Amino acid sequence: MKYAYYLSCINESMTKEVDRSLDKLKTDLGIDFIKLKKGTCCGGSNLEYVSEPHYLAVNARNIALAEELGLDLVTSCNTCLMVLRTAKHHLDSDETTRNTVNELLKKEKLEYTGKAKVKHLLWVINEDYGLDKLAEKVKNPLRDLKIAPFYGCHILRPSKYLGFEDPNAPSSLNQLIETVGAQVVPYASALKCCGFHTLLVAEEESLKIAGNSLEDAIKTEADYIVTPCPLCHTSLDLYQEKALKGRKNLSRNSIPVIHLSQLIGLALGYTKEELGIHKHMIK
Repeated sequence: MKYAYYLSCINESMTKEVDRSLDKLKTDLGIDFIKLKKGTCCGGSNLEYVSEPHYLAVNARNIALAEELGLDLVTSCNTCLMVLRTAKHHLDSDETTRNTVNELLKKEKLEYTGKAKVKHLLWVINEDYGLDKLAEKVKNPLRDLKIAPFYGCHILRPSKYLGFEDPNAPSSLNQLIETVGAQVVPYASALKCCGFHTLLVAEEESLKIAGNSLEDAIKTEADYIVTPCPLCHTSLDLYQEKALKGRKNLSRNSIPVIHLSQLIGLALGYTKEELGIHKHMIK
């Protein structure tokens, strides 16, 4: 199996352990993720509101780089997923816009055709690779762990552009957690927002949102929170101390947060150090 892998800004800067873990999985799972080193920032759900033409051109180019390789495009960031798929929807449904963008792409000898699908790493593991096949690769079943899944907004909503599963009752992350042997802990905030996208402009409100989710997970006595999104991880891990400050009547004052690729890596037998888990703010 082979995919074009979209290098998101957050993974290249703050959450390098996501791609570090993914590189480990390549050998075990036999999935070749070819990194698009010529790709550029997707605009992070902001560029669209500043300049829609630039937003469409940038993301048409990112997808066209995958099409040049004849591969589908995969990302491990929820927001990149939403932005890329939303742009793809507009480009595929508007020939005039598509032609205008392709005139720009001619300068780099690229063309957006719409043939490449845009997928999340979670979807690739669940649907393309298959959970039955993953179960056969598990060397270290995580039977002693209780895990609170945190999906994040942009892998579920807006469902018009994402559409992989019911945004109100998703199961992909739960199923993957169970496949590696761990116990899924249900809790109220599994489908809530992490607050990341308001962090720089409304920190107090953002931290309250993250704190509510962290508190919910702690009250279930979960060992870990697992998320498929590095932006959610940043809110829930990097800002956890601030987010939980002043919260009372908790059985403990922190909960570790790990990435999707790290969860799989643990089940395949890699150490926390090999997967970069020891680099997280919450140990």
